[in-house]
This record gives sequence, structure tokens and C-alpha cells, in this order.
Amino acid sequence: MAALPAADIRRAVRQGLEEDLGRGDVTTAALFNSPVPARAAIIAQRPLVVAGMAAAVQTFLAVDAALHLSVRCGDGAPARSGDVLLHIEGDGRSILMAERVALNFLQHLSGIATLTREFCRAVQGFPVEILDTRKTLPGWRAIQKWAVALGGGTNHRRSLGDGILIKDNHLALLNRKAAVLTACRLAEAQATPGLETIVEVESLAEVGQALAGEADVILLDNMTPAMVRKAVRLIRGRALVEVSGGITLKNVRAMAAAGPDRISIGALTHSAPAATMSLELAPLRKGRKRRR
Repeated sequence: MAALPAADIRRAVRQGLEEDLGRGDVTTAALFNSPVPARAAIIAQRPLVVAGMAAAVQTFLAVDAALHLSVRCGDGAPARSGDVLLHIEGDGRSILMAERVALNFLQHLSGIATLTREFCRAVQGFPVEILDTRKTLPGWRAIQKWAVALGGGTNHRRSLGDGILIKDNHLALLNRKAAVLTACRLAEAQATPGLETIVEVESLAEVGQALAGEADVILLDNMTPAMVRKAVRLIRGRALVEVSGGITLKNVRAMAAAGPDRISIGALTHSAPAATMSLELAPLRKGRKRRR
């Protein structure tokens, strides 16, 4: 299982509760002036890969450490429609106050993990990795990338300091002929030893420049599978081949068949649909024993 970004989760939980509960819950306070014993269940409404359970649990306990939680489907586990993911018992007021923040974590991160799993399954049989990008919510990068890993994907750079990625706007600022070759040579001369150099190219001519510049990874941007196949033949294992741009569940298998080593997909984090789930809450009848 992917490493848990515990510090980032704690920070996100604090921020989430501060913005949602910083001024209190006036609705719950108006309706209930004493504890209301209750039980709740978070239930999947469609098949999904669970992600964000650690954050949801922390959210409920940060609101009320006396709540009793039973995780039924942990982070990284598959769930079917109708499966109970988390069972909660305690003061219903506390459950109401934590509900939205906890569901935000679970729905958003499970959506990312589920979409990633779908892409990974779509390319089964091909020796290719599915990568994320830096297209993440500010402050949520570590936990969004954690969700990608839970879904079976591979994390790309976590920051601008993790590797050299020469993109079209870098090349535009160089404003030179053979900009790809020039950029690769500058990177080789100036970069910290051990950093991977990736260069984005848009044509077979630029692939040739990237090879001459000894790039570690050649990123084929917005190419068709046919163009990718030609580029792979030209590169012949002298660099890793990455493709990106316009990748969907409909075309990712055709792209994988063209022979790249990895496919990077910004949509994993910036466009994953939220996983559908609900929290069902009911008063706890007197004399009912707490579930374990």
C-alpha cells in the first residue's frame, strides 16, 4: 500500500474543520441542546476504490474523541455498491458536525483512486505505467497523489525540485533554433547530478534533438498512437518514452499499444468525478448495545 502522508492529512483535516466549523454549527446547536445517542454508516453507492478513510476517521475524532468508529473498508480496498465503509456511534451532534468534511475527503480521494484503477485496468497486458501530474489542489498534492498510488498508479514529480521537465514554454523562452537540443544540453551542464531530465517534444524532428541532447525521458505531447509508434521506433530504447495530452479511458489502451514506457494523465487529480457515497444517520435506541 502507498505510504500514508500522515502530516499532510492532519493539516488538511485541521484546515477543513476550521473553514466548516470555525464559527460553530448553528443548525445543530439550535435543534439539540443535549447529547443525542446515534449511529451512522457511510455507504458506497457505486463500486469504488476507497481512499481518504484515514482522513475521515481523523475528522470525526478531531470533532469528538469519544465517537466509536469501525472501519469496514480501509484505504486501498475495493468496495461494491451498498458496502458499508465506516460505522460510527456516539453523539449525533458530533457526527453532524464532522459529516461534510469527512465525506469531502472520502468522495474526492476515492474518486481519484477509482479513476486511476480504471486507467490501470484499461492498459493491462502492456508494460506501461500510469502516472499522475502536478495538476493538484493547492495544499492537497500529497494526499491526492497518495490516492493515485492507492488506485495503482505511479507518482510523477511532487514538486519543481524533483526533476527537470523541459516544457513548451521553457523552449519558447529560449527562443532559439534547435531549442530542444539546446535545453537538454543546458540541463545536463547545470542540473544537480542524479536528477532525471525529461523534455517535451511535439514532432519527430524534436525527438531527434532530444536524442542528441541525451534526455533521460522523451515526453511525446498530444501525439496520435500512430505518431507515438513512429517515435518509439526512432528512440529504440535510448530514452524512456512518456506520452501525455488528451488521454482518456477510450484511447488509453491504443496509446499503450503504441509502445511507450509511461502515460501521464492530469485528469487523475484535476478531473476525477467524486465517488458516490452517503452517510445515513439514525438515533440509537435505548438499551441497544454498541457495535464492535
